[in-house]
Amino acid sequence: MNRKAILGAAVLPHPPLAVGKVAVDKKEIIKKTIASFHSLAKEIERFAPQTIVLISPHTNLYADYFHLGSYNEGEKIAWGDFSRFGDAESRVEVGFDEPFIDALAELCQREDFPCGKLGKKTSFLDHGITVPLYFVQKQYSDFQLVQVGLSGLGLAEHYALGMKIAEVAEKLERKTYIIASGDLSHKLLADGPYGYAAEGPEYDERIMAVLERAAFGEMLDFDEAFLERAAECGHRSFCIMAGAFDGLKVDAKKLSYEGPFGVGYGAALFIPIEKDTARHFLEGFREKEAKKLTERRKNEAPYVQLARAAIEHFVNCGKVLELDAKLKEKIVLEKEAYTKKAGCFVSLKKNGQLRGCIGTISPTQENIAEEIIANAISSASRDGRFEPVRVDELSSLVYSVDILSESEAIASEKELDVKRYGVIVSAGHKRGLLLPNLEGVDSIDMQVSIAKQKAGILPHEKVSLERFEVLRYE
Repeated sequence: MNRKAILGAAVLPHPPLAVGKVAVDKKEIIKKTIASFHSLAKEIERFAPQTIVLISPHTNLYADYFHLGSYNEGEKIAWGDFSRFGDAESRVEVGFDEPFIDALAELCQREDFPCGKLGKKTSFLDHGITVPLYFVQKQYSDFQLVQVGLSGLGLAEHYALGMKIAEVAEKLERKTYIIASGDLSHKLLADGPYGYAAEGPEYDERIMAVLERAAFGEMLDFDEAFLERAAECGHRSFCIMAGAFDGLKVDAKKLSYEGPFGVGYGAALFIPIEKDTARHFLEGFREKEAKKLTERRKNEAPYVQLARAAIEHFVNCGKVLELDAKLKEKIVLEKEAYTKKAGCFVSLKKNGQLRGCIGTISPTQENIAEEIIANAISSASRDGRFEPVRVDELSSLVYSVDILSESEAIASEKELDVKRYGVIVSAGHKRGLLLPNLEGVDSIDMQVSIAKQKAGILPHEKVSLERFEVLRYE
């Protein structure tokens, strides 16, 4: 493949206050960012692309699907304005590159990749799209747009989508420029709109170093929990852009970085230079992850082995795993697994993100082993937050099993400890549970609040409290 269709790419933030009459008094404060928008516009004018692929975190987002922008029925212009930000005059209008969008959707369908036009259709463009285009169209407007949304899938899937975008651009021989729209951390200042977290400045420093070096493979190494604590906006956008340059040496130029309002604004430009076989980053990442998973499987606790066996058998065969002599010989469990009863939870993760979690507060089966099997199957097939686990996902799943102690009533939240105790909240017939020692749950208030939310209990409602301990197996 010649790989000449992708002319270049940019990482840009999308602060509406950079536009027109929005917050005129604050424009001087982000003058570096505004200068970066003008630099991008000149760069695009120089390249004169036929198509701009613009990736936005604020486009329709689905947990397991990438949505491509498409018109409302009967419309042929996509548009967006800044009226909700205080500027009713500034407006962006552009046409979608429907042949490109259709070709990308068809490629993804053929390859069973979750991307296409099945999401909500709308001709309205979000500010992740309109802020960059506001500046681009002042300099150059002879292009059509491909609007790409993010998903709840892993970083590797986002990178893979970028590879497919490049493949379509090459096949159509379409001169294409990519803009990855996204702010950095929203947690830079204690008095900022989103507060402060130590991970905020750490993320911004780290991602800007990655962008300056075009070290795109390192984008895939960011831990999902770290990204969540940093409250970043654009990382997945950046991963899609990076994928479009897979196997290519890239020249990178940092334009600016600032975060005066507690949100990081980073900008950089990228130009492909030549093929580079050392830069097939997705391939290397998957090999590394496969080795890590293999090593983890070697060290799985027996209860986790049982949960995995139950799910793999159910997903592959549609049947409940039987605790026969052959299985007992393969997975050696403690005697209490067959003689004692206990509630348990089985959790599944994929790419560092929750993929399913179902459990029982009190035992419902004859013994712990049967309890694990039942809850493992429920986690994989009956967690309403997710689609049932597919066969092709089995090799990517990471499991944990929590065995619950008997709960005890407590008088107040003072008797809780988020690391040691799980909590059960009750109000009338409503009952909610949250396990202890969960990543991101670092206060009793948060623990109780989440448990209430899970039970459908309003924040101000009084509840009775119970606590319990768990033995966690991984």
